[in-house]
Amino acid sequence: MRMYDIIKKKRDGGELTTEEINYFIGGVTDGSIPDYQISALCMAIYFRGMTDRETCDLTFAVRDSGEKVDFSAINGIRVDKHSTGGVGDKTSLVVAPIVASYGIKVAKMSGRGLGHTGGTVDKLEAINGFRTTLSDDEFIGQVNKIGLAIVGQSKQFAPADKKLYALRDVTATVDSMPLIAASIMGKKLAADDDCIVLDVKTGSGSFMKTVDESRELARIMVDIGKRAGKKMVALITNMDRPLGYAIGNSLEVIEAVETLRGRGPADFKEVCITLAGYMLSLAGKGSPEECKQLARKAIENGSALDKLVETVKAQGGDGALILDTQKFAKSAYSHAVKSPQSGFIRSVDAEAYGLASLALGAGRNTVDDKIDFSAGIILSKKTGDYVAAGEEIATLYSNNVAAFEVAENRLLAATELSEEKPVDEPLIYDIIE
Repeated sequence: MRMYDIIKKKRDGGELTTEEINYFIGGVTDGSIPDYQISALCMAIYFRGMTDRETCDLTFAVRDSGEKVDFSAINGIRVDKHSTGGVGDKTSLVVAPIVASYGIKVAKMSGRGLGHTGGTVDKLEAINGFRTTLSDDEFIGQVNKIGLAIVGQSKQFAPADKKLYALRDVTATVDSMPLIAASIMGKKLAADDDCIVLDVKTGSGSFMKTVDESRELARIMVDIGKRAGKKMVALITNMDRPLGYAIGNSLEVIEAVETLRGRGPADFKEVCITLAGYMLSLAGKGSPEECKQLARKAIENGSALDKLVETVKAQGGDGALILDTQKFAKSAYSHAVKSPQSGFIRSVDAEAYGLASLALGAGRNTVDDKIDFSAGIILSKKTGDYVAAGEEIATLYSNNVAAFEVAENRLLAATELSEEKPVDEPLIYDIIE
């Protein structure tokens, strides 16, 4: 078998066999296929696409390219949630404790943030002492004991995807539906969960910019998961605006805790309740509507907050920070961003808001960058709100006072005002089952 023939076949619109796809991913993993041929096939796939069968085979090959997690020692049904990434997206900190409070096992492997999107692991590391690396025995033991553990992903998890993504990133082939699906689901299926709920973001702050694109990606990923024997649901959620009011690591943890206390932002709470409801439903706790009520109850009676505190303590974190969020370290400087004119906020570029937070030190441009956990943005106004000239839109936080000018300029440029109040867009566009 020759890589040349595989590239030519896909270039001409042919359908690759399972053997050809496995050969390709095998060569990506062991380094026997040079970067230029990998990039050439990615470009051919970008233009020619893949059938559902090809995409599924590609996903399974990526899944099988490295270590897989064996959760057979975990007692009970295992449920996970995966988000395609967004701004202010701290849902795992609320959803996972809600689900675990009902005895469902949540063995969660999460990623770090890069660019404008934040990562769950970074948020958790804003909690003093929290360990995001556990041995297999520690991880499984904790899930069996308290029902929840959240750790960073193994470096050997789907290594073919790491190589593929690095090349796609520099060859303008990132936004290919089959390649995106294989990247997300290849890693997700390497974990041994029974049920998976996908949160597919759509809009300016997400990877997929339109609802139709997000719906198609969700359909493909749900189909792949079902072919792998998983129970699957995907939600299409709005990322044309940041989720909640906090952007930045410790700021988002604080907002998540406030939500578990019943005082969180309405938009963030609604998305969390819906995600948790579908996770509980897939695990057999009732219909989605019945399980949304269970999720609300876990917040109202405090059991979800108690589960978060228990998890933080179990992984070495300072539980006192969750019980009293005023104890989180504060940035040395803050700066109010004020509107230059009056009007309704017609729309925002959520990605630019995330990049403004990045400029303050809350994120990283490269994997080696250090994060300022206290840096970020607290929004005062959101899409649809009226703002008067000179009124505060947001407050910026950073330990680098020189970062405020860049962040403020990005925020203001990304905020469009109008004389008329915009029509409200739904938070959840669709549910793919």
